[in-house]
Amino acid sequence: MPASFSGVIGKKEGFVAMEGEPSQLRRAFVDATAGAISGGISRTVTSPLDVIKIRFQVQLEPTSSWTLLRRDLSTPSKYTGMFQAGKDILREEGIQGFWRGNVPALLMVMPYTAIQFTVLHIFKTFASGSSKTENHNNLSPYLSYASGAVAGCAATVGSYPFDLLRTILASQGEPKVYPNMRSALGDILQTRGFRGLYAGLSPTLVEIIPYAGLQFGTYDTFKRWTMAWNRRQYSNPSAESLSSFQLFLCGLSAGTCAKLVCHPLDVVKKRFQIEGLQRHPRYGARVEHRAYKNMYDAMRRILQAEGWAGLYKGIVPSTVKAAPAGAVTFVAYEFTSDWLESILT
Repeated sequence: MPASFSGVIGKKEGFVAMEGEPSQLRRAFVDATAGAISGGISRTVTSPLDVIKIRFQVQLEPTSSWTLLRRDLSTPSKYTGMFQAGKDILREEGIQGFWRGNVPALLMVMPYTAIQFTVLHIFKTFASGSSKTENHNNLSPYLSYASGAVAGCAATVGSYPFDLLRTILASQGEPKVYPNMRSALGDILQTRGFRGLYAGLSPTLVEIIPYAGLQFGTYDTFKRWTMAWNRRQYSNPSAESLSSFQLFLCGLSAGTCAKLVCHPLDVVKKRFQIEGLQRHPRYGARVEHRAYKNMYDAMRRILQAEGWAGLYKGIVPSTVKAAPAGAVTFVAYEFTSDWLESILT
């Protein structure tokens, strides 16, 4: 059978994109599976830092002892430092408090990373004209950033309700407002309707475009720089492979850069997500239902009431968490996808 004719048949059936290219269906399966596994591993490992970060972000009072000294506040802050918050959560809620909301978080992050890596590969395949991963390293930085942003938007819309439930369960403290995910879901649907499951989606999308674009764009950029360094170091023009440690460092740097730039939008998103949550008074003032008209109004009110520090609440645990989370995600994805490719070929 002529090669061109077999290529047409393969493309029609979705098994090959072009001669010598891997199956499109197989590649999508590899990306989705590797993405879900890497996201689940990363999420579980970094859950304690995420819980601390969320507690800071939804606290209306200052989150640092230095700010408390400068202000005459009648209401004390529940959390004033990362280590103090960790000790309080451990004492009041036990070790399981650090994994509060982890089930909806896994239900959110596993489909999120599965969709993200699948869409990312599809976009890069379209941009480069090849479905081979090694050919994607030659994409321009602009296309790497754009592909990350598109993948992040698609993944966010597909998994957002679980992100909302994760935030609510992780921020409620003790005594619990909702004993489980089902009760939280039922109350949201009853009080806010179906639209309530997407509260805060606008600032999330505004955040995820630069965040995912920076994360994947800088990761690809750091990989290219590391490959170039390897070629110079070992005097081998074909030294393209990176060690596990080098992949870890690339992911670490990418996660840190993205989080530092986009953290204020994450704070705004969290405030929208917990509107109306009736937490115990010891956790400070509550965010009332419909407290903010829109994203701009939320940022203005936070700046007015809490200053610039309000938009960076939780930045320390957030950055400490984002760096290893990004590194673990990328390393786990690279290894899982290579392993799946090896057993499927």
